[in-house]
Amino acid sequence: MFFFFCCRDFLHFLSWACTVFTVWMFSTGLTDLRKMRVAKSADNVQFLPFLMTGLNNLGWLYYGTLKRDGTLVLVNTIGALLQTLYIVTYCHYTKEKRRVALQSVAAAAVLVGGWMYFGVLLPQGDLQLAQLGLTCSVVTVSMYLSPLTDLIGIIRRGNLECLSFPLTIATFFTSTSWVLYGLQLNDYYIMVPNTPGILTSLVRFYLFWRFSPARQRSPSHKLIQI
Repeated sequence: MFFFFCCRDFLHFLSWACTVFTVWMFSTGLTDLRKMRVAKSADNVQFLPFLMTGLNNLGWLYYGTLKRDGTLVLVNTIGALLQTLYIVTYCHYTKEKRRVALQSVAAAAVLVGGWMYFGVLLPQGDLQLAQLGLTCSVVTVSMYLSPLTDLIGIIRRGNLECLSFPLTIATFFTSTSWVLYGLQLNDYYIMVPNTPGILTSLVRFYLFWRFSPARQRSPSHKLIQI
C-alpha cells in the first residue's frame, strides 16, 4: 500500500514537472515574438519550427484525449495556443507571405489527412491509439534530431550564436521529465521519442563548454629575447 501511494505521488510530481518544463520550453519562443515586434520584421526568425511544433502539439493533444491523459492534454493545449500566437505574429511581419501561406496550407492538409485517417478510417481502440502514438513519436524524434545539421556547422565554425542556452536547459529537463513519466506509465510512445531530446541537449551542453570564451582564449606565450 505504501509503495502504491509512493508511485502515485511520484507520478503526480512527474506530471507537474512535465507541465512546468514543457510550458517553459514552449515559452522560449516569446523571445522570437518580441524580436519580431521590436524589429517589425520576421527576417531573422524561422517559421517552420513554429509550424512543425504546432502540428506536433495537436497530434499529442489528440493522443492524450484518446488516452484520457490530463497532463498530455493540458501541456499540448498550451503549446498549440502558443504556437498559434507565434505563427500569427510571423505571418503579420513576414515579407514572404506567399511561401508562408503555402507551407501553412500544406500543414493544414496534413492535419486534415491525419484526422481523416485516425479519426474516421481507423476503428476506435488499441490499434487507433497505437498507430497515433507511433506517428507522434516519429514526428517528435524528427524534431529533436533536425538540429543535428546545425550542430555540425557549429562544430566547424566554433560559433555558438545560434544556440540558446536557456532553450537547451529547458529541452533537457522537459525530455527527462517526459521519459520518466512515460516509464512510470509504461508508455513507450511517450518515453522513447523524448530520449533523443536528452542526447541532443547533452551534445549542446558539451558545445557550450567546448567553445566557451574561457576555453577559446589561447595561453599567451612570452618571447624571451637573449
